[in-house]
Amino acid sequence: MDYWLMKSEPEVFSYDDLVKNGTEKWDGVRNYAARNNLRDMGVGDEALFYHSNAGKQTGVAGICKIVKAAEPDETFVPEAGKANPWVVVTVAPVRKLKRVVTLAELREVKGLEGMELFKYGRLSVQKVTAAEWAVVVGLE
Repeated sequence: MDYWLMKSEPEVFSYDDLVKNGTEKWDGVRNYAARNNLRDMGVGDEALFYHSNAGKQTGVAGICKIVKAAEPDETFVPEAGKANPWVVVTVAPVRKLKRVVTLAELREVKGLEGMELFKYGRLSVQKVTAAEWAVVVGLE
């Protein structure tokens, strides 16, 4: 199993929205590095559901899992004769964290110094190592 971090602005789509919906296609990704990460996800992989641009509550809100591997993103309509380069995965909730583990807190934790979240802050879908995963989940 691999681990990931997936960002969403909570006023657009929050962890509670995912719980309410049951499953959701993670669509609208328009960055090639993030798209490649979506392609690399496998069924059963888990992801930290990260609320981005949420002020003091920016941080990890829950855990979700990949329930369907990459398929074409139907929200993108390519030009005539062009291929659709974008993909989606389908995610389902695993559990909401007891509290949001904030970005400010993550920055201070030993063992997370090399996390992609701090190197590629604008990347919406990121790889998380097993060691980083254990540290973050242990913080709640």
